[in-house]
Amino acid sequence: MKVCTDACLFGAWVVGQVRSLPYDTRTVLDIGTGTGLLSLMMAQNTLANIDAIELDEQAAEQARENIEASTWHKRCQVITGDARIVHLGRKYDFIVSNPPFYENDLKSGDAKRNLALHSESLSLEELLHAIKQHLNKEGKFALLLPYHRKNEFEKLAKREGFFMEAEVSVKQTPKHSFFRAMVLYGTIEVPFQTSTLTIREEDQYTPTFIDLLKDYYLHLSFPFLR
Repeated sequence: MKVCTDACLFGAWVVGQVRSLPYDTRTVLDIGTGTGLLSLMMAQNTLANIDAIELDEQAAEQARENIEASTWHKRCQVITGDARIVHLGRKYDFIVSNPPFYENDLKSGDAKRNLALHSESLSLEELLHAIKQHLNKEGKFALLLPYHRKNEFEKLAKREGFFMEAEVSVKQTPKHSFFRAMVLYGTIEVPFQTSTLTIREEDQYTPTFIDLLKDYYLHLSFPFLR
């Protein structure tokens, strides 16, 4: 599967959220890890031990290969299984997910791509139940959502006892509408922060995007590679 720009952006933002917490995040669960992207970004810039769970066996094997080839493989493990039912044996300080939520969008004819891009295997409610099952009582979680579903998710999250702490609305360019929402939730109600982010402006990455991704995109860290 391809690595998407919005997933990379989300991973970098999540790492920033974790690093800004007033305590060490020792354990992280990545639900629906796919290629292992979020787990690898988390491992690169935190000291957490990361479990990455993936339902699809081929995707899990790809994630396993990617992680084993990395510098941080000793702190990451891939679990092939269903986050809704698997017993992982511990609770996590932080949960991250780029979930398959495109329920109202046009589906492709490819069954595996449908599984990756649509909620045929996992609904919003089911994801929240899985998070509640695996999260520490004072833990936090972050999701990347289609922008048009963020209000729906917020209502469901409140019903499950979660409260939004931060939200970033993302658009491709100033001319585009918002298409993604990066959200952070916890179990205690606090004043939450909202902001917006634009990926490109005048055919160049914006300074905010560059600042977030410079640790992960080689051509941003080393401009001569462009």
